[in-house]
Amino acid sequence: MNDPKILADQFPGDFVFGVATAAFQIEGATKMDGRKPSIWDAFSNMPGRVFGRHNGDVACDHYNRLEEDLDLIQSLGVSAYRFSIAWPRIIPEGTGPVNEKGLDFYDRLVDGLKARSIKAFATLYHWDLPLMLAGDGGWTARQTAYAYQRYAKTVIARLGDRLDAVATFNEPWCSVWLSHLYGIHAPGERNMDAALHALHFTNLAHGLGVAAIRAERPQLAAGLVLNAHSIHAGSDGEADQAAAARAFDFHNGVFFGPVFKGEYPESFLSAFGTRMPAIEPGDMETISQPLDWWGLNYYTPMRVSHDPAEGAEFPATVPAPPVADIRTDIGWEVFAPALGDLIRKLNADYALPACYITENGACYNMGVENGAVDDQPRLDYIAEHLGVTADLIREGYPMRGYFAWSLMDNFEWAEGYRMRFGLVHVDYETQLRTIKKSGRWYAELAGAFPKGNHRAA
Repeated sequence: MNDPKILADQFPGDFVFGVATAAFQIEGATKMDGRKPSIWDAFSNMPGRVFGRHNGDVACDHYNRLEEDLDLIQSLGVSAYRFSIAWPRIIPEGTGPVNEKGLDFYDRLVDGLKARSIKAFATLYHWDLPLMLAGDGGWTARQTAYAYQRYAKTVIARLGDRLDAVATFNEPWCSVWLSHLYGIHAPGERNMDAALHALHFTNLAHGLGVAAIRAERPQLAAGLVLNAHSIHAGSDGEADQAAAARAFDFHNGVFFGPVFKGEYPESFLSAFGTRMPAIEPGDMETISQPLDWWGLNYYTPMRVSHDPAEGAEFPATVPAPPVADIRTDIGWEVFAPALGDLIRKLNADYALPACYITENGACYNMGVENGAVDDQPRLDYIAEHLGVTADLIREGYPMRGYFAWSLMDNFEWAEGYRMRFGLVHVDYETQLRTIKKSGRWYAELAGAFPKGNHRAA
């Protein structure tokens, strides 16, 4: 299924093919034009947090190479670009004065996309919380949700007239569990009580953000990007099946439940209800406002078994072994059917709006040889997952688009610059961009759209 022309014929003519990035991962210029530090700037500079103490100070120097990179996006033939906006550029201290130079940069970005007939899909929060807010508790503090609402209102007031879609958050699972419980991402907490507070106040901020978007731009398509986990039990045994159900509630239900049902999962509340922050009157109604779309970031399945240890904390699971023997260079199992299983289950459990695959891609670290990068495994990975997406469309699921992660190699969070997900290779010494084999293939596929066979309304 790797022939782009054959693959293209499986998608409706108005299906959106795009590429995605995040501000902290590519922009650099962390001290330019009024930007102040984020929690990731601080975290990156602490020993032992990020591989090699790599940081985002330069990254891909996108801030200074905007026009060149917009031309690069255009050369890939895609019809949409998903990017995030850096809160520390807009309101550098989280609250207080608005930084016009920060807004100016995103003005230029959005205008540059419009000039190239590329749709602008903005994400308001992709993990770079202004560092000043961390001193007041960061996401464990309720007032951060209101600071976020003001930030969202500020951005939409300025850019909303030219955006095609906006997401409130990217992968709150990461900024809640990975950041406050597992300690792998900034701010590096390992505390369930902190994580439970961050969970509710992040969900609340999402709802307040939706309200801000609706107030400023009622017609702007508002959504949320979730890295829902495709959870598979390690065996058919009753204990492992029950463990998988608990894991689903813990990793997925605590976001999907509040947003799409107005409630936290029962199993989760029975485990943690007394440790949750106060859920004030109106909170759940704010969180569960209807959305126009949602985004799924999918890379690899999660396989779990029951944790038999006495007193194991909910969800009381341990990792189960992979089923497929193919791994990417970051060690993740390649198993495309899990993407289809996940979409089917989520739609069975929740009343969901239209869906975009907002991130999907693979880490392979091939370098440039003779001016080219032969990353066939990445091409195979994307083609296989697009095949599953086409199957879902045939089954009637409202899949509206696909964004490859990522446009270019970049700062891969705790992994620093050693892991590469890009369709475009970046030489971090020279900032030379080289389109990989996968990027040329994706350009051929994306270039077929939009085309004549649009779906019926």
